[in-house]
Formats: sequence, C-alpha cells, structure tokens
Amino acid sequence: MGKGAPIVSAKGHWKLGKTVVLVGMMGAGKTAVGKALAAKIGVPFLDSDTEIEKAANMTIAEIFQRDGEAFFRARETEVIDRLLDGQRSILSTGGGAFLAERNRALVSRKGVSVWLDADLPLLWSRVKGKNTRPLLRTAQPLETLTEIYNARVPIYALAEIRVRARSEYSVEAMAEQVFKALSERKDVLELVE
Repeated sequence: MGKGAPIVSAKGHWKLGKTVVLVGMMGAGKTAVGKALAAKIGVPFLDSDTEIEKAANMTIAEIFQRDGEAFFRARETEVIDRLLDGQRSILSTGGGAFLAERNRALVSRKGVSVWLDADLPLLWSRVKGKNTRPLLRTAQPLETLTEIYNARVPIYALAEIRVRARSEYSVEAMAEQVFKALSERKDVLELVE
C-alpha cells in the first residue's frame, strides 16, 4: 500500500460519521496533519481559509484590508457552515475560527472538533523566521505569539477531542495520534464491512 493510501482492513474500511474540524494555533500542523489524516481515512481534506479565498477571489489579507475583520469573520462562519453540510471530510480552520462562539456551536452540532495541542516552544520553532504569518509581523514576534497563545488556549480547550503534539512526531505520527483518538468515538470513525 502506497504512502497516503486509505487504511483498508481485512474486515472492511473506515467510515467517517462526522466532519472532523481541526483547531489550534498557527504552526500546530492543522494543514499538514489534516492532509495526512484525510489520506489515511480516504476522505477529502478541506481548508476553510482556502475556501474563503476561492469564494471571494481574494486573499484573506486582501479581504481584511478591504472589508475589515468583522466582514471576514461573517464570511468565515458561512463557509464553515457550508463545508460542514457537505461531504464528510477533514476540515482545517484558521486559528481564529474556533474563537467565535457561533463557529464552536456549528462545529459541535454538525461535526467534531479536534484540538492539535502544541506547546509554545514547539509552535515558535515552526513559525519563527517565516513571513507567512501576518499576525507575527511585529517588532517582537515571540511576545506576540505568546500573547495569542495565552488568549486562545482556554478556548481551544473547549474542543471535544484533544491530541497533544510533540516535537518528535512526524506529520504521519501526529496523524496517527489523531486517528487513534477518532477511532475511540464510534459516532465519528467506524470500521464498516
């Protein structure tokens, strides 16, 4: 079986009962782990930020600049709602999406939230020196990341499932940890014949 092929057991295949919504900080691995997990289970991988950009035909930075954060957050909720109503998938959300109570309620009602819980040193090792994180384009990016982390962790902790990230985990190993956590929930991931 090639890398990324869905897991097929002699007993059957895995069926996703709900869309799995990955939440967590920038650098937690939502996109990389989400893609690996989707391949492992054999379902689509979706990214809410990418879907917002497609729908708007603009980058998120351009949406923020032109229309403001409130407009962006409203579109984000609409897109997450639409994706949760679609085919069962692994859905990666932007770091701020789960902060909104309305989004948490949507995810709770239509899917299952999984917090990729990476500690601050691990997150910093992954995002430092990269210019792809607009929130960290400050004079003191580590201090900024720390402030964001401290503010968001209590909200991410509201997710239904928590999977600890470790620096020694490869993307595949982390995807396996999430897979194991999901397989303990028969309403989310079930082996069918």
